[in-house]
Order: sequence, then C-alpha cells, then structure tokens
Amino acid sequence: MTKKKAGLISFLIIILVLVIGGVSFFDTVWTFPGNFDFIANFPSSDSPIGSIPFMVIALLGTGVFVTLKLGFPQIRHLWHGLKVTRGVYDNPDDEGDLNHFRALTTALSATVGIGNIAGVATALYYGGPGALFWMWVTAFFGTSLKYAEASLSVKYRDILPDGSTAGGPMYNIEKGLGQNWRWLAVAFASFAIICSFATGNAIQSFTVSDQIYSEVTAVVGFQHPLTIKHAIFSWFEVSAQQVINGIFLAATVALVIIGGIKRIGNVTGYLAPFMALIYFVGAMLIIVANYQRLGESFQLIFSMAFNPPAEIAGAAGGTFLVILNTMMWGIKRGLYSNEAGQGSAAIAHSTAKTTYSVREGTVAMLEPFIDTIIICTLTGLVIISTDAWHHTQFYVSRIDAGFTGTLMNSSILTSYAFKQGLSWLFPYGDKIVTISVLLFAVSTAISWSFYGDRAAHYLFGQKAILPYKWIYVIFVFIGAIAELEAVWAFGDAALGFMTFPNLIAIIMLSTVLKKMTNTYFSIKHEPFIKK
Repeated sequence: MTKKKAGLISFLIIILVLVIGGVSFFDTVWTFPGNFDFIANFPSSDSPIGSIPFMVIALLGTGVFVTLKLGFPQIRHLWHGLKVTRGVYDNPDDEGDLNHFRALTTALSATVGIGNIAGVATALYYGGPGALFWMWVTAFFGTSLKYAEASLSVKYRDILPDGSTAGGPMYNIEKGLGQNWRWLAVAFASFAIICSFATGNAIQSFTVSDQIYSEVTAVVGFQHPLTIKHAIFSWFEVSAQQVINGIFLAATVALVIIGGIKRIGNVTGYLAPFMALIYFVGAMLIIVANYQRLGESFQLIFSMAFNPPAEIAGAAGGTFLVILNTMMWGIKRGLYSNEAGQGSAAIAHSTAKTTYSVREGTVAMLEPFIDTIIICTLTGLVIISTDAWHHTQFYVSRIDAGFTGTLMNSSILTSYAFKQGLSWLFPYGDKIVTISVLLFAVSTAISWSFYGDRAAHYLFGQKAILPYKWIYVIFVFIGAIAELEAVWAFGDAALGFMTFPNLIAIIMLSTVLKKMTNTYFSIKHEPFIKK
C-alpha cells in the first residue's frame, strides 16, 4: 500500500472515531488510565498512583531512559551545543536548508509560546509554587529526548532533488525501523497534520485575536461598530474586529510560509530573539526590583515541591495527594511547554546544514533550557515574587481560605503579575504580556506550518504542499473568528497521539543513537575556516 493511500485511510479512521466517540474520546489520551475509577484509585484512594497519566509516565520515563543510556548528554555536551549554535563549525556548503542557529530559532519559535505565559500560570494556579520545580525536572530529562529525536531526524532525513530536506520522526520510523513500521510513521504524520491545523495554528490565532478584541473593547466598549458581535448562526457570533484580526493574521502568516522554510528561518531568526528579549527584559526588571524576595521565592518552590500544605484552611486530602497534584501539574505543563519527546521540533532540526547528525542534536538540547529553565522560570518567579500567586485556587484552598481577592488563571494571572511588578516604572506592565502573546502565537503558527508541510509531503508528495499551505492560512482566519474549545481539546489529543510513535522510535533506535554519539565525540572537531 502506498503512503498516499495509507494516509487517506488514516484520516478516514480518525474522522470516523471522532464522529462516533466525539472529542471526549481523544481527550482521554492525557488522562488514561485515570479516567477509569478502579485504576485511578489504585492501590488506594489515599495513594492513587494509578491516576498518573500513562502519557506522562511514557514521556518522563523515556527521558530518564535515554539520559542514563547516553550518560547524561545534557551535562557532558551542553558546552559543545553552545559552540555549534554560535556557528563555530558552520560550513555553508553542507547539505541542508538552515544553519544551526536558524534551525534552533525555527524550533524555538514553535516551542516558546502560550505555554510559557499561560501554561506556567496554570501550573501555579492548581499546583502551587512547587509545580515550577517539577517543570525543571521535565526540562532536564527533556533535553535528552530533544537530543535523541533531532540527531535521528538528521541521520534519516531525505535530501530532495531541489536540495531541500525532508525529515522528522516519520522518516526515523520508516528508515530506521524498516518498512514493516511504515504504518506507525503514517500515524505520526497524520496526527502531525491535524495538530498543525489545531494546536499549532487555530488556537494561536484565536488567542491573539481574543487578546486584541479584549484590548479594543477596553477602550471603545462592546457596542462599538468594531466590537459588537453579530449572530451568524444560533451557535456562532462574530465582530468586525475579529474579522479584521483574522485577515491581518492570515495575511501575515501567508506572506511568510508561502516562501518556504528559508523564508520561515529568516523570519524566526529575527523574531524569536526579539520576542524573547522583550519578555526577558520585562521579567528581569520585576525580579531585580524584588531581589529581596528571591530567596523566599526559591524556598517556596523547593519546600512546596516535596512538602506542600495538605490540610491548612480545612482543605481535604492527605499530603501524598497534594504532592501528586503539584507534581502532575508541573510535569504536564512542562512537557506541554517544551514539547520534548513529541517529535515536532525534530522536523525543524532536520533542516540543519551539517554532515554530522549528532551535532544538531547538541543544538536541540538547548531548547528545554531556553524554554523551560529560563523563560518559564522567569514567569514563575514574577508570579511568586509579586504575590500574584495568592490569586490562585491552590493558595485559597491550601494557605488562606479567607482570602477575598479575585482568582486568576492562565495569561490573566501573568498579566496581573507583570502589571503589579512594573507599577514602580509605569502602569502598563500587562501590555508586555499582550505583546508577547502576539509575537509568541504568530511565531508558533509560522513554525508549525512547516511541521505540517513536511508531514503532508511525506504522505502525499510535493504536489500536496501548496494546497496544504493555503488550507493552513484559512485555518488561521477561522481560528481568529471562532471559539475553539473543542478544536483545542482535539489538537492537544493529536499532539498526544503523535508522541507515542516518536517515543517508540527513540527507544528502539537508542542503541544506534549511542553508537552515533560515541563515534561523533571520539573525533576532534575543529572550527570551520573558509579557505
């Protein structure tokens, strides 16, 4: 059976299951087996180890496995990765589309996004300050997964007749594990396309459009010709402002992605550092202004990671349940933020100009450090040091049941923390979060288009690329004008389903990866000097 037929059958099965089982069926990928009570309460309701999602165990477990098998590459080879990223070994004549730095920024543009702003806040809202510690744990072991999937994607990539690259977990599976595993590669590619339309695209444009709409209504109100919503159907309303947002966002994304990976790399090469700098400077100003609270903030993070308050303010449940809750929120939001093990970023890294696959793997290790250890930590420290975390469910249920402030979650909590933290400088600190949401979401949509592009090429060939891109642009517009809770849930599920094939490939190819690593680091690497 050809990949084209297999891909069509795969999509038909996914649609059939969606029609019969609904979005709730796919939602279980992040809760299984905890959605079954008799498993969730194993061995007892006081120690419900069975409620830990298998997805979390698989991701974190594979990260630990690869870390141990490769001998802690995130420690031993981090400095080498920094040198590679700086371009010390770049040879412009090597096969590939992008240099190491632009391959990294393309991957980072998709990884650094709403999760760094809203995801951290959500983890603190439900899990308390200790959740940040468990986000660090996922980042530490996630670096090994990034190293593995990126190295394998360069090794097994195809160089197309026009000199461009085609790589990613689908190629790792088919070429690394053999033709008998093609069905698994097809499954990965199918879910990658779905995920690109939903989580990587429509959700991003919805978030930006919703933020802009909120800012405009704060100035002109809800009855202005721009902001008043008109009922199109009984279940759908839209305003002129949302339509304008959709057209602007769709046109912006189209101008970039229609030009291909080199244009995407050029844009993200400037956009990723710029957006990170804006957010970094704003967060650092707050942290420096509250430097006397840093010690207290870190103490809260470490103490509540292992010894969170279990029964203060009359909260029910034992210490084990509270620790488990804190751990799970930290791990889930950490994995969601840095996408380690999900295979998406490996597609971007497969474009790197290099003759050494491991070399790009060392560059990929920097992603979780930048995304989670740096950016997510900054968000967490801002929320904690400004006491914005008091406006969370965790604080009210575990610390002070008499707290009368408004509860805040997601990006609203982060915006509040920035506004409070920068009030000594100017009264518009929350606008930094608004700008960051805009830049992060647009850059994520741009980079995810390439992931779906490569998956479509793998399944249906070169002729499918342009139609895929235009459909992608349409979804940018749709996301800007619609409320997409169901699409969000389905997109997250697709992200989960595309993870399993990638993890299977990493585990089964780990011996190959170890040999590649040993061979590469047994060679002396000299800086490239153009002659």
